[in-house]
Amino acid sequence: MGRHDVAVTGLGLVTPAGIGVGPSWEAALEGRPTAAHDPELAGNPVRIACRVPDFNPDLLLGGRRAHRLDRFVQFALVAAREAVADAGLDPATWDGARVGVVLGCADGGPATVEAQHRVLIEENPAWVSPLLLPMQLPNMLAGQTAIEFRATGPNLVVATACASGASAIGAARDLLTLDRCDIVITGGSEAMITPLVMAGFAKMGALSKRQDDPATASRPFDADRDGFVAGEGAGVLVLERVADAAARGARVRARIAGYGATADAHHVTSPHPDGIGIEAALHAALADAGAQPEDVQHVNAHGTSTPLNDLAEGRMLHRALTGDPLVTSTKGVTGHLLGAAGAVEAAFGVLAVEQQCVPPTANLHTPDPRLDIKIATAPTTTRIDLALSNSFGFGGQNAVLAIARA
Repeated sequence: MGRHDVAVTGLGLVTPAGIGVGPSWEAALEGRPTAAHDPELAGNPVRIACRVPDFNPDLLLGGRRAHRLDRFVQFALVAAREAVADAGLDPATWDGARVGVVLGCADGGPATVEAQHRVLIEENPAWVSPLLLPMQLPNMLAGQTAIEFRATGPNLVVATACASGASAIGAARDLLTLDRCDIVITGGSEAMITPLVMAGFAKMGALSKRQDDPATASRPFDADRDGFVAGEGAGVLVLERVADAAARGARVRARIAGYGATADAHHVTSPHPDGIGIEAALHAALADAGAQPEDVQHVNAHGTSTPLNDLAEGRMLHRALTGDPLVTSTKGVTGHLLGAAGAVEAAFGVLAVEQQCVPPTANLHTPDPRLDIKIATAPTTTRIDLALSNSFGFGGQNAVLAIARA
């Protein structure tokens, strides 16, 4: 165990596969895609997405509370409640000054912005809601979580595009190792499936155009991939120092043993074709964990199903890791959860290490022949002492987490 390891004592998930860790992990293990036609995107160039099913905020959070929150905050609170309960912690009894919140988000609340912009343009500026800013500001993700759980310690929202959730977990780990906190609620949340945002992604050419068969549209590392499918949701982890978790007799699901972060400094949206920045982040995470490339047995890849990302990442994994790890991308199931992706996939990485089982890459029918990596196509029981979770974002921002067995 490394000197900077922290314990993962709680998990909470809200994903397109379901509300809760159980249904989300079950769908991941089954390789069950969640992409479908989205009625809210009618008229858009791309009309498919991965929505959280049967999400009733009034029931889950209470009507008065829910109506004052954008969807991205609602997701986070539901996931955080599950994670805190899973950790066996009671906010009524903890020292809130020693509890931090670090969450990742790429955008904030675009649905609220779009709705209130329609009021401004179509009705009357005087009718714009006074809750516009409190609902849509990205920092409200952490602020509302602190209010919910009486957490008065450091309170941050990290925005590194699609690496945000992983970057937040890395920053949370730093707060623990620096003794700024004893407990950190961390992860990421996103709700960006709106007509305007999706029109922008479509105009960029980033989205899959497989409108006729949504379920097969997200196909990481497949030769016929043509873009990602946007998703929404949240992943929350409760982190503590290993000694503190042991002292209170907490179950430790896994350990965050290392973290690496870099910037490509190459292009606004495209990864460096040689994967220089993502490889540097991977090696930094391994060095932080005191591990070697041959020690990695599993990688939850960023694997977006876009032509450029999958090629750059796959080639980098072959070059950088000498132990022939089993690679998967759970985005074949969930779609790309954008700023929440790194957090949800870190949670899947924790579960893979805890249960010694790698979920498959859904929709992988014809592996890209340019890639020489071992990709899971079925749930695979195997020894996993060390796994990596990769997350990369627009702006060339890269984050890699090393997850070790408890």
